[in-house]
Amino acid sequence: MSYQAVTSRVSEEEQDLYEIKNAAEFYRVNRVPEQIEGALNELFLHKPRDVHGYLANYFANLAAPPRINRLRGREVYDTRGQLSIEVEVFCIVSNKEKSISSAAVSSLFGSKESSLDWRAQSQERADHVMTAVQWINEPLNNMLKDQNPCDQSEVDHALSNFFMARYLEEKDIRNREEEESHSPNESEAVLPSAPSAQAKDKRTVDKGKKSNTSEKPFPPAEPPEPVLPGSLAIGSVSVAVARTGAQLQGLPLYGYIAALKNGETPTQFYIPVSLVTLLSCGKTSAGKLSLLEEIILIPKAGQRVKQIITMTLELQKEMMRIMNTSTKATQATLHDSGAPAVSYERPEQPLDLIAEACINLGLALGTEIHLALNCDAHELMDFSKGKYEVATGVLKSPDELVDMYQTLVSKYPAVVALINPLRREDIVQWEKLSNVIGDSCSLLFDVTYKAKALPHLGVRGHILKHTDEMTVSDLVRITSEHQGSVLLGTTYSEPCSSDSFSDIAVGLGLDYVKLGGLSGAERMTKYNRLISIEEELAQQGILVSKEKHPPPLFNENLQKQSTTAERHLSDKA
Repeated sequence: MSYQAVTSRVSEEEQDLYEIKNAAEFYRVNRVPEQIEGALNELFLHKPRDVHGYLANYFANLAAPPRINRLRGREVYDTRGQLSIEVEVFCIVSNKEKSISSAAVSSLFGSKESSLDWRAQSQERADHVMTAVQWINEPLNNMLKDQNPCDQSEVDHALSNFFMARYLEEKDIRNREEEESHSPNESEAVLPSAPSAQAKDKRTVDKGKKSNTSEKPFPPAEPPEPVLPGSLAIGSVSVAVARTGAQLQGLPLYGYIAALKNGETPTQFYIPVSLVTLLSCGKTSAGKLSLLEEIILIPKAGQRVKQIITMTLELQKEMMRIMNTSTKATQATLHDSGAPAVSYERPEQPLDLIAEACINLGLALGTEIHLALNCDAHELMDFSKGKYEVATGVLKSPDELVDMYQTLVSKYPAVVALINPLRREDIVQWEKLSNVIGDSCSLLFDVTYKAKALPHLGVRGHILKHTDEMTVSDLVRITSEHQGSVLLGTTYSEPCSSDSFSDIAVGLGLDYVKLGGLSGAERMTKYNRLISIEEELAQQGILVSKEKHPPPLFNENLQKQSTTAERHLSDKA
């Protein structure tokens, strides 16, 4: 044997010895011998029929905790054919990558009435969605890689910080652009401008008028909250991670959300009372009436979701029958909220229709069911006149609108809630309205964009929409700060038929949830999920009746009135 061959053989033996020592050290550091010995002892002790299945489960419990490996964002179309996004979460589970969950949330991008034409609006939305997809697939994907998907607060904190950094960047760019646009050119002399002819005419007219010191200044509208392009990615990723965490922990999403809010999974749950949209008479309906964006049914506490849906459908069918047999032709189309949009001129007309239908069906309006009016007042303001256009050609000042609500609530005592009856800026009128109807009707306030704003006097409930940059942790925080909040989903645009919204409402322990009308897969999927959760909780014996927890929407006087009326009806029967 040559010297070279001997040297090569010695080198191979040294290499083998080195690998053996490395393997022994690897096994020792990772406690492999002890774990195998423990598995064999447990296996012999239990003597399972499926030996290898038992070993697979044993070692699965020893596997490293799942970690987020990557995110995948993609464009999808919502139920109105508009672009939205969906995000998918992939995790490393037992040393393999698995797609765990996906989610999409609704967007409030753009208003119902926009100055942009449909092509420009579509392009702007497409840019918004494209930016969101880019955020998900690149910076957010890198930022959340190796994060614990079950640590929702940490994930949401990272998402919020990312969004705030982008928001500040965008704000800085806008500020610089405004400064440049307002800065005078060097060639132009900065001189006070002469009064325009219009201004002179106005001064002449003002001189001829008697000064009215009692006239209150009209508060201008607050500037709309800017929607940062791409912000839709934040809410979608947060919900997708929450769904992932729930699935990995073997919990339903509502249980996972409840544990986030309460620190542990509650031993009892209740189903939020479903507020169902009965009719729409808003600006998009065919009639002249614009004030009542939605008339909402508030069912008696303690009813199951199925009972509420059945009752609402029967009531709507009876209303349609009345309209079809009426001598006065009344148009009815399907609104984007999933409820019939009726053609009326005065707010009393749809309320009279509901009252007549209730009488025909033997439903006690004001005891078995109540009504809420979503006025959507900020959409009705004519800023050139400083008045609300409640119907075509019918204008009301803020004070006149308060008087109108007072008359309406007095005439229809079944109306126990007004949602957004005035603009946010009409602070004096909010207080006045509360003073005149506060004992019989609750005022609800939208806190979606102004979650930290101080509520107006007299506000008893809060409307919350989960959209865009709002994380699951934000929902937990806001609903904890505003007890008795109503979680209100976006009425006009739901991106997909996802049932996460229903789980979130139950998990947050809300008193009410509003899912819109009873038409459209995007809404009925959520109603069906509520029914499923209710049945599941009942089977487990942990469903608590809402009757034991009176909703805060009804004040004490209303609860006493309802109880007295129910006793009177039962005595009479």
